[in-house]
Amino acid sequence: MYKNFCSNCSKVFAFLLICSSFAYPQGIPDALRLGESGLGANARALGMGNAYIGLSDDASAAYYNPAGLGLLKRLEFSGGIDYSTYNNNTTFFNNTSDYSNSTTRLDRLSFAFPFPTVRGSLVFGISYHNTKDFTGALKFDGFNNGNNSLIQVLNEATYYDNNGNPYNIPYDLGLNDSNLVTPINGHLNQSGTVLNSGSTNNWTFSGAIEAAQNLFLGLNLNIITGSYNSNNDYYEDDTQNYYQGAIATGESSPPIDFQTFNLNRVLNWDISGWSAKAGLMYQFNNYGRFGLTVQFPKYYTVKETFTVNGTSYFANAQYNLNQQDYSDNVKYDIVSPFEFGAGFSINYKGFIFSGEGTAIDYSQLKFDNPDGISAQDVGTINKDIKDQLGAVINYNVGVEYTIPEVGLRLRTGYFVQPSAYKGDPSSFNKKYFTAGIGILAQETLGLDLAWAHGWWSTIGDNYASNESRTYQDIKYDKIMLTATYRF
Repeated sequence: MYKNFCSNCSKVFAFLLICSSFAYPQGIPDALRLGESGLGANARALGMGNAYIGLSDDASAAYYNPAGLGLLKRLEFSGGIDYSTYNNNTTFFNNTSDYSNSTTRLDRLSFAFPFPTVRGSLVFGISYHNTKDFTGALKFDGFNNGNNSLIQVLNEATYYDNNGNPYNIPYDLGLNDSNLVTPINGHLNQSGTVLNSGSTNNWTFSGAIEAAQNLFLGLNLNIITGSYNSNNDYYEDDTQNYYQGAIATGESSPPIDFQTFNLNRVLNWDISGWSAKAGLMYQFNNYGRFGLTVQFPKYYTVKETFTVNGTSYFANAQYNLNQQDYSDNVKYDIVSPFEFGAGFSINYKGFIFSGEGTAIDYSQLKFDNPDGISAQDVGTINKDIKDQLGAVINYNVGVEYTIPEVGLRLRTGYFVQPSAYKGDPSSFNKKYFTAGIGILAQETLGLDLAWAHGWWSTIGDNYASNESRTYQDIKYDKIMLTATYRF
């Protein structure tokens, strides 16, 4: 019905600001999606709770602490795959729903090659790492007895093009009258599903040198690629027959007996970018190591396509949105904060104990260089980030024991990634328990298997705040297999 929404402002931002499927204003979840830490790509590290900054002594050091590459004395090739599952148990108006999603992917290929030196070491590496998994799922279904609905929220947010024509989804779907007033005021069954997929990948070039005896310095440069897809299907149904009368739309045969409103939103990202990390490693003979890392800000460029489809059903009519009127393409950057890490490892009678902490100030996340988005919108989101996010310290601990008679290595670990939001309860922190097993035959061929189990809670609002809220208990499992060959 209404077309030609102004070309110099963002449809996608205007629309998402009023009907986010998250608990917080649109923009912050997008920034955190790229800004939060991933789970790495090495089975030995994962089995030890990813406490690897002060231990890294294989080709995966290019990701965890590039200074650890300096410990390698032989050519090394390694790679692996992983399988992950995401399960969401959701409570919505006292109804519970389970929904899950899974993925299998190649997570790493690494090659490290030491150069001959008169003394010390000089090692370079080339790697591919899968650094972040976006797999997710959500399902909810319940009757909202309140006087609110997404139809009302959308109806209250009317935008106009340069010719003064309104941009209003409920009107295009026959859900309000010619004065843009809707008689639908809640008491609807609300349901929906969300499926997320995608990942980010690093193409890493790294090097390390032994600057003094037992003191190693390293640096990496990462070229980032990736994608993200989210498919959100949302329904509001008049299951209790509140709205059987006609809606005065000005048509000769107005719609009668409202039954169903459906809105489908598909978000696609094409991700590119770059980052760099510096590391230090000091080795205390054969008894232990100490490491430091500085992850410089990651610069992501997101090319975003946002597609909206909608349908309404009445006893005597059906309306469909014109997809082109409510879809958009925009481009922007997301810049992550510095990350400062410190870790140690101790070798004692066949045991290796390791631990680390990483400090991240998420209030320094920001959107930048918008194309197709107004500077005012971006400024508002960056202010929300400053107001709502804070600094955290991720911590990791792990242990490995080698059975000398068979060379079998047993591992376990635990780590926590606290919520970036100020004031969140501890139940919103992402917690992981890990276990692993590995074997290195003749110091040449190694196989490592790890399992990580994560759990945390979160909330999500379909619109407004605490009017249509999902309470979610997340379980995340990852199985990782890594193979290593040293020449």
